Amino acid sequence: MPEMRRSPAELRSMFGANLRILAQAYPSISELSRQLGINRTQFNRYLSGESFPRPDVLSRICDFFDVDARVLLEPVQNITAGSDPLTSPFLKDFLGAGVRTVDERMFPTGFYKFARRSFLDTDRFVTGLVRVFRLDGSTVVRGYETREALSVQGMSVTRKAREFRGLILRQEDGVSALISRQGSHTASFNYLSRVTSFENNIWVGYVARTIQESIGNDRVVRMIYEHLGTGFGPAKAAAKAAGYCSADELTPFHRRLLKVDEPFA
Repeated sequence: MPEMRRSPAELRSMFGANLRILAQAYPSISELSRQLGINRTQFNRYLSGESFPRPDVLSRICDFFDVDARVLLEPVQNITAGSDPLTSPFLKDFLGAGVRTVDERMFPTGFYKFARRSFLDTDRFVTGLVRVFRLDGSTVVRGYETREALSVQGMSVTRKAREFRGLILRQEDGVSALISRQGSHTASFNYLSRVTSFENNIWVGYVARTIQESIGNDRVVRMIYEHLGTGFGPAKAAAKAAGYCSADELTPFHRRLLKVDEPFA
């Protein structure tokens, strides 16, 4: 039986559908286009299935999303099927069960402002912004380290170097997250449990760094997450204020939850 040939229109449609799925992890198409180095108008034509990328542009897109050229031929879900260890028979009823059962009531989609004590300077605190969203049945988190946090350690402060991503898992009385920067060069384990608050939008817990023990540097500190909703206004304000601060610059409620005068137990 001769192999079925697909028309250019079918290939464009498949690529556009796959690209839309891959782009879900990015809140802004304009920012995604900028990172890819592709004109926004042209990128929208790829998304709608109106146009093919040139071979060099296709290679750039595949490298960026860590997929191969099969994105032109079959659904992107099939390309990575079976490659996720969390869905393998060995782990699916253990770690996999926690990944697939984080619902919106437990940990809603949107932007979160976080605050924690600095690992390197115990007299200061770090605030920042992350985005939590659903992707292929899982709950994931994405954010960026502040430039100052990396520069004081002599590390690169490029956008790529500052980005971190993670996976949220359900726990008996909260959620946990395994978060890493690109290349898995550094990682952290996070645990959060919802606390009673006026808007029911605060989670408190701790974050642990995966580093060797050393005198003078903390490996585990308390942390809070405050859900800001899905709007860009509060998120932009939180991102602008992100960085180092003193205990006095935290809100009174955040200071109380972080127990700034008590060591972590």
